[in-house]
Amino acid sequence: MMAAVPTAAPPAATPSARGMRRRLTPSRVLFFALFLGLPLVVYVVFVVSPFLQAFYYSMTDWRGLARAPQWIGLDNYVTLANDPIFRKALSNNLILMILLPTITITLSFALAVLVTVGGNSRGKISGIPGAAIFRIVSFFPYVIPAVVVGILFGFIYSPNGGLLNGGLNVLGLDVSIAWLGDRRLAMPAVMAAVIWSLVGFYMVLFVAAIKSIPSEIVEAARIDGAGRLRLAVRVILPMVRENVSTAAVYMGIMALDMFVYINVMTPSGGIGKSTEVVSRYLYETAFSESRFGLASAMGVVMALVTMLMAVIVLFGTRQKGDE
Repeated sequence: MMAAVPTAAPPAATPSARGMRRRLTPSRVLFFALFLGLPLVVYVVFVVSPFLQAFYYSMTDWRGLARAPQWIGLDNYVTLANDPIFRKALSNNLILMILLPTITITLSFALAVLVTVGGNSRGKISGIPGAAIFRIVSFFPYVIPAVVVGILFGFIYSPNGGLLNGGLNVLGLDVSIAWLGDRRLAMPAVMAAVIWSLVGFYMVLFVAAIKSIPSEIVEAARIDGAGRLRLAVRVILPMVRENVSTAAVYMGIMALDMFVYINVMTPSGGIGKSTEVVSRYLYETAFSESRFGLASAMGVVMALVTMLMAVIVLFGTRQKGDE
């Protein structure tokens, strides 16, 4: 007599059985400690903790090592709201945050399109003649330190023997303009130096992004009769949108700083504080006036503005399909 063979399926694993298989082991604990715990500790110590300390000191009248800080609540923020120099510096930073990324990224993207797909519209896709050399040369300004760029353009803008005035005189324009000493020209002059030093880097960034676009897409657009402008705006730009938004965030953060360029080219914030920015005013308030509590309040304000800018850019450039 043959024994009956059970046909019923084995019982499903209970939650407790699954939990037993996923229980913590020494190797699993070590993995989480190294790859999750350690980065989290570093982030808390070097990012979150300094910000919380700055926020605490912004609520005090801390003056450095002279005495223990006294709690004063929101008085420092009220002082900033009534400080015309801080308001001017913050407005300059906000103007730079809008203009610098817009101009730099637009120029960089246009140059990247020229050196990748801006060549002959027939035959193989290529850039303008000499594109390879132009990519190399255009990157050189980025490797020059910001301090050196500021000093260099300080000589270029000099009213006596400066390269810019000298070039204008060669063209027949007898001028002796104090580019950094004029309220109306100082900030555009500083912006020109910053754009000159950064446009090559972002051009190389966009070139790499454009090179990653499948050539079939560009070929199809050319066959459909898309000109260079339409190809750049309607085809290439949407496909490098992530790179553009990342560049905008980095440029926005840099525009909210600008300490090196302003402190080198216009050490006192320019004539009538025309080029004053918060970072330079913060440095002066803390280390020249020993008002570290007030300086901490400036830092907190700029940190909040920076985070708000990053959120607006990153979420503003998202497409519906990404949500």
